[in-house]
Amino acid sequence: MKMMKTITAVAVATALLGGCQSTQSANNQQAVSQSQFPEVKVNYETFTLDNGLTVVVHEDRKAPIVAVNVWYAVGSKDEKVGQTGFAHLFEHLMFNGTENYDDEYFGPFERAGATEMNGTTNNDRTNYFENVPTPALDMALWMESDRMGHLLGAVTQEKLDEQRGVVQNEKRQGEAQPYGKAWSYIAEQTFPEGHPYSWSVIGSMEDLNAASLDDVHQWFEDYYGAANAVLVLAGDIDVETAKEKVTKYFADIGPGKPLKKHEAWVAKRDEQKRATMEDRVPAPRVYKVWNTAQMGTADSEYLNLLADILANGKNSRLYERLVYNEQIASSVGAFQYGRKLAGQFMITADAKPGVELEQIEKIIDEELARLIQEGPTAAELQRTKFSTTADFVRRAEKVGGFGGKSDILASGAVYHNDPGFYEKEMEWTKQASTNDLQNAAEQWLSHGDFVLNVVPQPNYTAQETNADRSQLPNVGDLPQLELPEVEQFTLSNGLEVYLAQRSDTPTIEMSLVFDSGYASDVGGKLGTASYTMSMLKEGTENLSALELNKRLESLGTNLNASASLDSSRISMDTLSVNFAESLALMNDVLQNPAFSEEEIERKRSNWIEGIRKEEARPQTQALRVLPGLMFCEGHAYSQPLTGS
Repeated sequence: MKMMKTITAVAVATALLGGCQSTQSANNQQAVSQSQFPEVKVNYETFTLDNGLTVVVHEDRKAPIVAVNVWYAVGSKDEKVGQTGFAHLFEHLMFNGTENYDDEYFGPFERAGATEMNGTTNNDRTNYFENVPTPALDMALWMESDRMGHLLGAVTQEKLDEQRGVVQNEKRQGEAQPYGKAWSYIAEQTFPEGHPYSWSVIGSMEDLNAASLDDVHQWFEDYYGAANAVLVLAGDIDVETAKEKVTKYFADIGPGKPLKKHEAWVAKRDEQKRATMEDRVPAPRVYKVWNTAQMGTADSEYLNLLADILANGKNSRLYERLVYNEQIASSVGAFQYGRKLAGQFMITADAKPGVELEQIEKIIDEELARLIQEGPTAAELQRTKFSTTADFVRRAEKVGGFGGKSDILASGAVYHNDPGFYEKEMEWTKQASTNDLQNAAEQWLSHGDFVLNVVPQPNYTAQETNADRSQLPNVGDLPQLELPEVEQFTLSNGLEVYLAQRSDTPTIEMSLVFDSGYASDVGGKLGTASYTMSMLKEGTENLSALELNKRLESLGTNLNASASLDSSRISMDTLSVNFAESLALMNDVLQNPAFSEEEIERKRSNWIEGIRKEEARPQTQALRVLPGLMFCEGHAYSQPLTGS
């Protein structure tokens, strides 16, 4: 990497309850980090319209935006054999115009400056969401209520055929990706025939082809009534304003039909089942899958913690053995997929060239058996608790979008009839003991795995309203955005520092930005800038890579280093109670990087394997080729990020 002539630092700080408390000693910081979890309260109020629509309101005035999040309690689990893929197909149709606005759905939102507009479908629910400036809230509610209550007249055969083609192409693209066919196969093999989770959300080509206009109309009439929906408004709004506006736009919509409630059906397996799939993949991969406890149970939260201890992060047991020490896998991961009727715990690992999957699976089984026999250590449990809590705090910084506060409240309301159910889940996490995790591992992970080797309602009524359906409500003037005042000062070494303070979440974020990126590699060894920045997390003169990662995880701190075309940066975000210790680690990384030969070679091996995977995927292969096509040979921007 070339010498960096200009150094600029940008520090964005977020603090709670008096800021970072810089006078606190390092020892006290450590004590707090080991014994005190930050309390994050997502306050809300709820009300229900006469037609059964549940409304949840969270007031957050830090910016003039409102997150609008509508969840319908319908997903692929509500489909029938022969009609798979309907929930997802219908999600697409909800963006194609209504009886009163028969045009492309995103237009009014884009003109109003809305962000994070999207819709998603899973096994248990379908949701639609956007973040809008406060003056555009009436428009957003008009649009959402119009497609809830006034959609069918605009759903034509032409639109159905168009969206059917879009969904089928989406299915083809997904299955054309390496490992893309594994997910639907795992669903078929792990749940019994007829189980609502035994088919994929996107459905089968045959069922999608067979979908008729009458079928689509019936789906809407069955599942898109007001009583089967939850509307969350989070941000620049209060409950009285919400009642007035929601009543105006939604109260005339019918409640819909009474729906049957699915009971939990875990379908726990007793015996191991194995299969092998051939696919166009860059590396052999093993999947190990167990049917486990459904969401809303303590065991599901314990399994989340076990996933982190087993295979997430450099200090997880399987990463240390498979990737770091024995270097026979290029990646390993685990997660607990909690759903309404049943959960699944999954471990995946990618083999390095020449390594047999049986060798990797043997180590997975050894580490899992050790965890069941001995349980996790106290340090492992504390680390994953803090990491999980820190992740939740970061989610709760946003009012909307994927995983934000509106999502947190909506999921609780739809899945558990309690918008504040997250508190119970976080309490399970905080109070979890090593015995709890050991018992959960023995109960759910000791047998019955599927191994896949992939080689190369009440009497609701509607009421009259005064909503004008002949035109969209006007969007008022946008208010001036008020940002925190930025303080600027320069250190004696010339480093420019910018500080912005906000006190709504107990976190601190920092970024140190250097005025040079991987464009500087041209004429030299391509990939040097990105590779060098990635090496900063691979140990210092004082801490090995594993020791450094363990310290960061124990503090709930994220530390990242990367290079873009014209700049490089090292960034950190942490809980404010652990700021001093985290800053000391960031300083050690900057001042004393080890760059040891052993770490360089280990990283090089995984880096080259990553390039091979990029070259095997159509999308990433195109991204490697595109810069050279856009810029002439030798141009600083003509190279791929990861080099050669």
